[in-house]
Amino acid sequence: MLPWKRLLRPLAAVLLATAVATVPAATAHAAGNPGRQAPLAAQSTASAGGWNNYACKPTAAHPRPVVLVHGTFGNGVDNWLSLTPYLTDRGYCVFSLDYGQLPGVPVFYGLGPIDKSAQQLSVFVDKVIAATGAAEVDIVGHSQGGMMPRHYLKFLGGAAKVNALVGIAPDNHGTTLGGLTKLLPYFPGAADLLTAATPGLADQVAGSPFLTRLNEGGDTVPGVRYTVIATAYDEVVTPYRSQFLSGADVRNVLLQDLCPVDLSEHVVIGLFDRIAFHEVANALDPAHASATTCASVFS
Repeated sequence: MLPWKRLLRPLAAVLLATAVATVPAATAHAAGNPGRQAPLAAQSTASAGGWNNYACKPTAAHPRPVVLVHGTFGNGVDNWLSLTPYLTDRGYCVFSLDYGQLPGVPVFYGLGPIDKSAQQLSVFVDKVIAATGAAEVDIVGHSQGGMMPRHYLKFLGGAAKVNALVGIAPDNHGTTLGGLTKLLPYFPGAADLLTAATPGLADQVAGSPFLTRLNEGGDTVPGVRYTVIATAYDEVVTPYRSQFLSGADVRNVLLQDLCPVDLSEHVVIGLFDRIAFHEVANALDPAHASATTCASVFS
């Protein structure tokens, strides 16, 4: 390792510690009850702060609700304990769903066939639009949740209902099963699921029939703005540049181009990384975007 990289790691640790420190507050926010952790429910419930609050009405400043789509082994609560308050504090109506459930498997979702998961997303987006009166939504997804909505946009009519898709470490062009199993240490008990059928994992392997169909004819569809936020230290979706999209109205972002000391890997970038969150905010409101730097961790 080069000497300058050894010097940067302690600073990166400070930045990450700052990000992690947001989790207790986010947990209380999600539950609507300070000091209590949000339950890992079968479906995320409404919170006092505006998360999954179907009475929330978008404002002129933020006219589109934000739909958050969790990653593999995640769910609509635990994947978003930090990003949700970041967005609701900025005036967004924020909603999240559970998808890809397997029969008899609680808590760990995103494991069912991805085309079926996209149908669940379609139903959920319709529900959010009906409740809020918005014409469109913006979607922010982590890992599988940044890739799966592309099926919804391309094959299920989602392009007419979605303004922007922001993918945080999305496996847009697939990865290896070995890469996906690197998620297991973050989700105690999830390893047992590999003894059962998990079509959501098979669909994400590079070259799978699902991904071949998804990427045939181009990565994007007209009328949707795409942002991909990746980290060079991703150990799950490799090589990390396979996450990037090609096509009209695409912005591909590498965190280390914005902040060289950001050492977030695949899980941390979606759960805690406020530099990534700043880029999410820029993607949701490009007219008021500001430069993302290492200092953005404090914003």
